[in-house]
Amino acid sequence: MNEIFGQVANLGFPIVISIYLLVRLEGKVENLTMSIHALAKSIDLLSVKTPKGM
Repeated sequence: MNEIFGQVANLGFPIVISIYLLVRLEGKVENLTMSIHALAKSIDLLSVKTPKGM
């Protein structure tokens, strides 16, 4: 029985840490994705406004 608890403790801790980090980083990744899309739109608008000869 102690062996089973030891295995759960050894496997459970990394799983809990991984889930915690994934949940924390998910929002930040979504914000970065939205920022990248906004930057791409801004670059497109800037290239449309800039004359071709420049």
